[in-house]
Amino acid sequence: MGKPKCIGILGGGQLARMSLFAGKRLGFDIAILEKESGSPAGQLTHLEFTGSPINKTLLKKFSACSDVITLENEFIDYKILEYIENLGTKVLPSSETISLIQDKLIQKETLKKNNIPVPNFIAVNSKTDFNKAAEFLKLPFILKSRKMGYDGYGNALIKNKRDFDKSFDKLTRRHSKLMAEQFVKFTKELAVMIARTENETAIYPVAETIQKDHICHTVIAPAEISTIVYKKARQAALIAVKAVKGFGLFGIELFLTNTGKILVNEMAPRPHNSGHYTIENCISSQFENHIRSVLGLPLGSTEMIKQCAVMINLLGKTNTTGEVKNYKQALSDQCVHLHVYGKKLSRIGRKMGHITVTGDDRKKVLLKAKKSERKIII
Repeated sequence: MGKPKCIGILGGGQLARMSLFAGKRLGFDIAILEKESGSPAGQLTHLEFTGSPINKTLLKKFSACSDVITLENEFIDYKILEYIENLGTKVLPSSETISLIQDKLIQKETLKKNNIPVPNFIAVNSKTDFNKAAEFLKLPFILKSRKMGYDGYGNALIKNKRDFDKSFDKLTRRHSKLMAEQFVKFTKELAVMIARTENETAIYPVAETIQKDHICHTVIAPAEISTIVYKKARQAALIAVKAVKGFGLFGIELFLTNTGKILVNEMAPRPHNSGHYTIENCISSQFENHIRSVLGLPLGSTEMIKQCAVMINLLGKTNTTGEVKNYKQALSDQCVHLHVYGKKLSRIGRKMGHITVTGDDRKKVLLKAKKSERKIII
């Protein structure tokens, strides 16, 4: 009998960790490549590769043990993915897809070209572009790093020229290229997870996401929206994935505006925070369908088990070690599902884990999740 198939994951954080759990349950090996050893996912596999993805010797070893390679973030230069593909190892999502997503200006241009509704946007090349951006987008607007932005890092709200100049200096230290985007007045932020292979597509329920300090904090599934809006959100998300020639797993963030329009905000070519609830409340989780989709296997059902699920991120409340400080309280409610990511250090605001509560009464489920989250110290 031959060895099991091996899925290589570029990145070793919590998303890779949860994909690893799903892959192992199906009997596959998982290889992890992360800059430092002992990452949340690296702790759990004997195939842990440590170092930078720009190290070609390391990439060759990593590729040689992987039947297919996938991602847990979109920050690895697509040219590195091209190099892996040229070695003969399949990458999903492909280097071409990542090239259309990882630069947010190119992502928006691609979506707009495919008639997908997006907020107005404009490239920003220098401080002299303030007047042009303010005239086109109106104040306030959002200044964004075109790459390396997540959890609010790489974004700034611009109300005046002083904000612009200060934020321009700060953001260009993160990444040299910037863009400006319309400030959207929304009633809800929505998200849809989609798994796609050459043969089929699986679309998860539309969820509502609630941010805290620019970090996704609470996810409620399904979102409380009209049937028409629900269908529009799913359709916009699916067209967006097709526009970037996407195969694998994708998270699509959307705005529901105060005029009832759906706008695509951003895309992620990987598992997404908004899909964590699927572990307990869908027949097949986003992580299982991540594994299935990159291997080209039949996709699992996205049907919800209970009528409602609420996921709340456990953001660091201390600047100490990364374990839960009060497990007895954290586990006192038998109906709360606790996930701890195994990060060595906690810091205030860092994603350290999450909890999920499921049920058939939305208000009760949300209340229970909020009460439980307040108790947990990590």
